[in-house]
Amino acid sequence: MKFIKHIVSRYTAFVWAVLKPLGAWGVFTIAALDGAALGLPMDLVIAGYVYAKPQRFLLYVIMASAGSALGSLVIYAIGHAGGHELLQKRMSPQRYEKFHAAFEKHPFWSVMFPAMLPPPTPFKLVALTAAASGMSLRHYLGAIFAGRFVRFLVLAIFTLIFGPEFVQVSGALFSKHGRWVLAGAAVVAIIWLSVRALRSKSAASGPGGRKTLRDPSQTV
Repeated sequence: MKFIKHIVSRYTAFVWAVLKPLGAWGVFTIAALDGAALGLPMDLVIAGYVYAKPQRFLLYVIMASAGSALGSLVIYAIGHAGGHELLQKRMSPQRYEKFHAAFEKHPFWSVMFPAMLPPPTPFKLVALTAAASGMSLRHYLGAIFAGRFVRFLVLAIFTLIFGPEFVQVSGALFSKHGRWVLAGAAVVAIIWLSVRALRSKSAASGPGGRKTLRDPSQTV
């Protein structure tokens, strides 16, 4: 275990040494490469940038979110080219239908919420399913940018408060209790969507829960 941690630490130090001179574009680059399905220590690098220059944390958050969204275009292209066949090989028919139904009903939120979660969330699988389900490119990029923005903003704030060590502690916690974190996020998402649906229904109704009707005599 110590050997693995040593390798990860050396790998992270190497990536940081290469990208540090690039400034904000280094954040964009590593996020784009990670979004294109290359596994990189993105959170650790972003935390290092934020800790080194706290006054630029918002710029780093925006650049990382944009890079992650644009890098995910690779997954989008794969999903459109042959995503259905690839997913059916990797997923059971029941799980595939469940994923497909979720994207049919709430495409934007089905991508945004997983994009907010750190590894080992299978976000690449989510992005691939979204592309294979015919999600529009505009919504796809917007959902990833929004989800990553929330994730990296939280990461930056906690890094400013607790230092870059927060990434390692939170990563270990998520790896041990990832199912509970995902379950909690799912509950929050369901509650939020339910409240949103109720508000939309209330807005479409008049006083007393009845739908308002226009008086034809009032039309001009």
